[in-house]
Amino acid sequence: MSILASFANWLVSTIGTMGYFGIFVLMTIESSFIPFPSEVVLIPAGYLIFQGKMNFYFVFFVSLLGSLAGAFINYYLALHLGRRTAEKLADKYGKFLFITKESIEKTEKYFENHGPITTFMGRLIPGIRQLISLPAGFAKMNLKKFTAYTALGSGIWTIFLIYLGYTFGENQALIQQNEKIFTILAILLCGVIIVSYIILKKLNKKR
Repeated sequence: MSILASFANWLVSTIGTMGYFGIFVLMTIESSFIPFPSEVVLIPAGYLIFQGKMNFYFVFFVSLLGSLAGAFINYYLALHLGRRTAEKLADKYGKFLFITKESIEKTEKYFENHGPITTFMGRLIPGIRQLISLPAGFAKMNLKKFTAYTALGSGIWTIFLIYLGYTFGENQALIQQNEKIFTILAILLCGVIIVSYIILKKLNKKR
């Protein structure tokens, strides 16, 4: 806990020094294919807001812009690499990456029909939120829809992490406890959304 507290203090001072531009850069990295947790950026930023050293609206705005910038990197990489490149990777490294041509085709068809809702939910789940932009790019998902649903999901996630930092400050135990609760609630919410979405789809087909 002392190590975590020291690390949290270092992050608070570092982000305070780098300012809003630093948050933008770190959130861009976090939202791209580079594994970098947003928690280590936004929770200290929330604590700085509590201390009066940063403004909530500016932090939220630059964080959202960074999330979108990173998502666009993944989206356009997948869009321009295209399906052929993905299939070549599946042929050569499919066993290691756990992908096949069939799974690529299924994912592409799935995103054609359910891309917006999947993009939104994916941004709420840690570990998936960074990667959800890749299948959207492969499936050539409508850019306006991709942007809107990515912004909506990222916005909710951003507000939650800022809230944790603002409310609990440097108390790592409470932060981790509440983060786990939110993750569980987010997964449950996604389950409810999926069920509701399926029911509405079936009703529309009957009509």
